[in-house]
Amino acid sequence: MNSTLAHSAIQSSVGTLLREWRQRRRMSQLDLAGIADVSTRHLSFVESGRSLPSRGMLMRLAEQLDVPLRERNALLVAAGYAPLYRERALADPQLAAARRAVDLVLKGHEPYPALAVDRHWTMVAANAAFAPLVASAHAERLAPPVNVLRLSMHPQGLADVIDNWHEWRAHLLARLRRQIDVSGDATLAALFAELEAYPAPAHAGHAARAETDPVVVPLRMRTQYGVLSFFSTTTVFGTPVDITLSELAIEAFFPADDATAAILRELDEARR
Repeated sequence: MNSTLAHSAIQSSVGTLLREWRQRRRMSQLDLAGIADVSTRHLSFVESGRSLPSRGMLMRLAEQLDVPLRERNALLVAAGYAPLYRERALADPQLAAARRAVDLVLKGHEPYPALAVDRHWTMVAANAAFAPLVASAHAERLAPPVNVLRLSMHPQGLADVIDNWHEWRAHLLARLRRQIDVSGDATLAALFAELEAYPAPAHAGHAARAETDPVVVPLRMRTQYGVLSFFSTTTVFGTPVDITLSELAIEAFFPADDATAAILRELDEARR
């Protein structure tokens, strides 16, 4: 490929990616041009491959489109620029402070369960209160790497002990669908199709109308200690510039009733 053709291919590639992200965010060219402080004509030229954006303009557009850091690197490479964001392993010494922060949050949340997951819902850490809740799952479902959505919904995972399976399934699938819409991640799309195909456990019966506010869907689990009921929160790192940190989330579970809180405190005392 000669240099002219190569330059044309780069322009077309980055323009196509930008257009896909804009459409994923349901924004018009006029909308994006306005908030990114560029002309609609220039943005149109960039998307059509007739003009190559500067590095600064590309990052400004990516910021306004809320493009994930991993995909911002892809935009830069598509435009012929070097990647900007590093991706380090969580064990990397440069992420030691962040890892300590994760461990402190997980430990500090005890006696309630909490875990940290990556962008594909693979568990990277968990506190001591988490293990007893998943002890009923088949051993192979607990062998690393553990995908917590798969663990939650798989017939050999926790499906048989989730009391409100239909409600929890609908909540997880809706949340995963939103994540796919935001990220465009093909691996998450494949996971969605897999989870959607899992059969309902025998105890689930037919889907019942949710009795709770859909903004806060409880997780109710039948255990040897009784039915435990939780609601969850998600914590992410603010303004990360490392891909690994930008994709890390802490899922913290809180007791949704006094009985659950009491049982978790008793379990915590028994572990000490």
